[in-house]
Amino acid sequence: MMTLSQNYEFWFVVGSQSLYGEETLREVQSDGQTITDRLNSEGKLPYPVVFKGVMTTADGITKFMKEANYHDEVAGVITWMHTFSPAKNWIRGTELLQKPLLHLATQFRNNIPYSTIDFDYMNLNQSAHGDREYGYINARLGVHNKIVYGYWDDPEVQEEIGQWQDVAVAYDESFHTSVARFGDNMRHVAVTDGDRVEAQIKLGWTVDYYGVGDLVQVVNAVSDKDIDDAYTKLAAEYDFVQGDNSADKFTHSIKYQLREYLGIKKFLDDRGYNAFTTNFEDLWGLEQLPGLAAQLLMRDGYGFGAEGDWKTAALSRIIKVMAHNEKTSFMEDYTLDLRKGHEAILGSHMLEVDPTIASTKPRVEVHPLDIGGKADPARLVFDGSEGDAVDVTLSDFRSGFKLISYPVNAHKPEAETPHLPVAKQLWTPKVGLKKGATDWIQSGGGHHTVFSFGINEQQIQDLATLYGIDSAAID
Repeated sequence: MMTLSQNYEFWFVVGSQSLYGEETLREVQSDGQTITDRLNSEGKLPYPVVFKGVMTTADGITKFMKEANYHDEVAGVITWMHTFSPAKNWIRGTELLQKPLLHLATQFRNNIPYSTIDFDYMNLNQSAHGDREYGYINARLGVHNKIVYGYWDDPEVQEEIGQWQDVAVAYDESFHTSVARFGDNMRHVAVTDGDRVEAQIKLGWTVDYYGVGDLVQVVNAVSDKDIDDAYTKLAAEYDFVQGDNSADKFTHSIKYQLREYLGIKKFLDDRGYNAFTTNFEDLWGLEQLPGLAAQLLMRDGYGFGAEGDWKTAALSRIIKVMAHNEKTSFMEDYTLDLRKGHEAILGSHMLEVDPTIASTKPRVEVHPLDIGGKADPARLVFDGSEGDAVDVTLSDFRSGFKLISYPVNAHKPEAETPHLPVAKQLWTPKVGLKKGATDWIQSGGGHHTVFSFGINEQQIQDLATLYGIDSAAID
């Protein structure tokens, strides 16, 4: 079960002015409450909206924005210019706002009542130019706000608001994201390294190093009873395939991975971490590289990066929050199919692919790893899924961080891989493999990524906007 730092909500305010008179403002208040109730009842929004009233003065708006900053449970502010709201009133409050801002550019009615329209009607339906007055000041202030345009009661508009809510919550959770690095980065590798201080300043991520020996103490202290209980539960969830292993070796390998799973989980939870890295070059005191252990922790909602890749560990946690931990995994570009009509990337890793993307029931298997010099690790083996997905990575340049992504058509592998017992996912960039891979490489994208069926490309761009970092959308 993925845990968040807060029970989040979003505050909704309506912009107007006192010149319209009290009767009009009462109607504005009523319309704002109607929209709020409808948004909350339709089931399209993952988080509740709380109506905070009508804003007509600079002092009132500024006080409201300060209050939004103060309340940790508020993940963002939604504004609607129901009637014409002079935008100078919004300057100070908007400058002080430290939460994501969505401008809902809508109108209470979705039609023009030609036979009855009059100036009373116009006093209540001036979003057409109220939105532009408000939008101008946000553009002049350089606010990283989101604009959702359309009729508030249309399902697609509500879905767009909901998708932005997921981005806003992920952004807030970014400042509660802490990565425990067990060991350092894989030696001599460039793309997985980066500026951890700048990551904390710009992205909110805390990244700390621990010697593997610190983890070994916790792993070794896990009780046999807890391991046995976890083993029974695992056997009920997944298929066990003993293969060529002896019964004792098979059982021991699984139980040792469960020892690592419970130990890493306790280490992270006790110290407030929600993401971690491992490195096959740094396994002092561990019998096996965490494989099944890492997969189960990802399934639970923890972020993960292999070979010390803390950027991908943190990013996978953030994308999991955005996707509600549905069908989202650490991934690596593994090998290619370059045949005409079959162009695709086979994604996998040595061990660590999240079972939330599985289309087949995962099998628990034990095989040699041929790297790292440790005992044969247990892992989950399965095929990925089909459908629309997004693949995204984070690169670090001297000029700053950059999110690089493309939407993909995801496929199941064309055939079994009996001599490569790993979890695997096939995909093709929607712009085509040649253009997608070329643009990715030219943009400086790495081989470690986060692969998700639960988000879309626009959400990645919205996240980059909130971070204030560059992005490359290959679509």
